[in-house]
Amino acid sequence: MHENDHGAARRRPRATRRLQLLALNPTDSVTEGFLPAAARLGLAVTLLTDQPAAHERAYRRYAAAGGLLPDLAVTPCDVRDFREVIGRIAAGPARPDAVFSNSDHLQTQAALAADFLGLPGKDWRAALRTKNKAQLRRTLAESGADTVWSAELGPAQDPAVLTALAPPFPCVVKPREGVASEDVRLVADAGELLARCREIRSRRPGEALVVEEFLHGPLRTLETLGDGRTLHAYASFSTELSPPPHFIEERLVLLPEPPQPHTAQVLDQLRALGVGFGASHTEYVVQGDRARLIEVNYRAIGDQCDLVLAGLLGVPLFDHILRTHLGEPLPDDLGARTDARARLEYVTADRGGRLVSAPAASVRETGGVRLDYRPLREIGEEHPLHHTNRDFLGVLRATGTDQQRIDRAVAEFLAAQRWEIVP
Repeated sequence: MHENDHGAARRRPRATRRLQLLALNPTDSVTEGFLPAAARLGLAVTLLTDQPAAHERAYRRYAAAGGLLPDLAVTPCDVRDFREVIGRIAAGPARPDAVFSNSDHLQTQAALAADFLGLPGKDWRAALRTKNKAQLRRTLAESGADTVWSAELGPAQDPAVLTALAPPFPCVVKPREGVASEDVRLVADAGELLARCREIRSRRPGEALVVEEFLHGPLRTLETLGDGRTLHAYASFSTELSPPPHFIEERLVLLPEPPQPHTAQVLDQLRALGVGFGASHTEYVVQGDRARLIEVNYRAIGDQCDLVLAGLLGVPLFDHILRTHLGEPLPDDLGARTDARARLEYVTADRGGRLVSAPAASVRETGGVRLDYRPLREIGEEHPLHHTNRDFLGVLRATGTDQQRIDRAVAEFLAAQRWEIVP
């Protein structure tokens, strides 16, 4: 796919620098964030993916709506295999100026490719430490930054070996390299632990699991951006989850500023992991004055939060992230607004079935609050209940400068709408 294929896409002068972008499925972050940023920076983009047809469709829709796209070629590649990625890039007609991915699953591959080509990028060891939740716990404990009870269940191990380790109940079981709370469960006792491990294994044969101490407390995020020299903590959200035993994010509220002393502690733990280049999205629990890491996603926050932050804070977030991968330094001060407020509300299915009624996309202003509702599932689609963010029916993005007005506007919008699912 090249720029001429995009009809309604606005044109930019032909690029002189080249970006290799690794992706699995299409995401709003890439379609509406990173690709327009690449166009603004004058980059020619080769997108390597194992789902080329899905990307072609997504970009045609975006272009038809007037979206800004760069000079773009979509190329099939087994992007989960770093050897295939390096081989495909090395065999290309021109050496790239940057290799980048915003996928949870592809950070190590992108980092290895950048390192092989002598390009700026993340330390592949840090990418692996954050993706592998068992290694994350080991690294934090060995550095003295924090110790959380944790045990790893290898792909060939019988879950029964866990009972001899005397886990602290309740505890959490999850895939070692999982994302988006998929197959993450709170378990109350040994019998439930074994049952959940075997259940997850039935869906994910041969996958390693992690069992760890359940960290009680309010859940927060820390959004960081670094260039290997400077590490900015530019935003923080308060997160509300669904009732246990699942961990679905239902609501995120932007905090006025990253809170202390927790932010300083999280930054110290990120440095212990080697995280400090490009974007990172970290989730942690507040226990008094302590910040206890849940997980580190070495990429920009998703589920449209990054799009909200880029528009609300007045920071060219996506441009900055790509510039770091081009070897350009970040400004000493990002210049983010401090009066901005936001709330993201995720409308979530409570049952499996077919969606037969739901509101259409809309944008409105009311009482100084901007409400932007986007459907995430089309009328007529049928899905089982996943107990993850794949159950999201839509997202309401509410922004302004007064949190009380935002909360009131969100409540009124939700009360006036209807989402209906039938078996």
